[in-house]
Amino acid sequence: MEGVWTERKRGRKWSAERLTAMGLMAALLSVSSYIVIPLPFTAVSITAQTMVVNLIGMILGPADTAAVFLVWIGLGAVGMPVFSGGAGGLGSLLGPGGGYIAGFFAAAVLISLFCGRVKGAGKQTLFLVGVGIPVIYLFGGTWMKISLGLSWPAVLVQAVLPFIPLDVAKCLGAAALAKALRRVMPEVRG
Repeated sequence: MEGVWTERKRGRKWSAERLTAMGLMAALLSVSSYIVIPLPFTAVSITAQTMVVNLIGMILGPADTAAVFLVWIGLGAVGMPVFSGGAGGLGSLLGPGGGYIAGFFAAAVLISLFCGRVKGAGKQTLFLVGVGIPVIYLFGGTWMKISLGLSWPAVLVQAVLPFIPLDVAKCLGAAALAKALRRVMPEVRG
């Protein structure tokens, strides 16, 4: 039966494993937004989301990754408390942290597109960290500049520099976790 459970163009089925993995990743992304370390000098907080963003990109295929983020952003846009610190609503998307939300989407899809194309686990991890983090900072920092009227030096101090060490550590942790998960559930990467 054609319909919701199959993709007609490629003939790939949306298997129970893939759908389950997508649902779990969306839930994990939502839960990770509650792990927050507020910083007194900036409008955004450190969260566990960066780790999960990278994990999603490394585990799921590009279409599934995009679907997870569209569902997550849609839930947040209508007011579900899925964004940083349990926030939700259009104010979260349009506020100072909104650029990070867009950056999470873009970074995860890019990571998913490149995952597996770089040979060698160590090189792949470094490459993916090098792709994801700058994309998140580009979107997040640019939107903070626009929404708060900051100068570029202020953006570096408030939206980039304080986050780098912990974000790199979270991305490396995501890579290790993704490697382990791909061994036990290789069929989810569509």
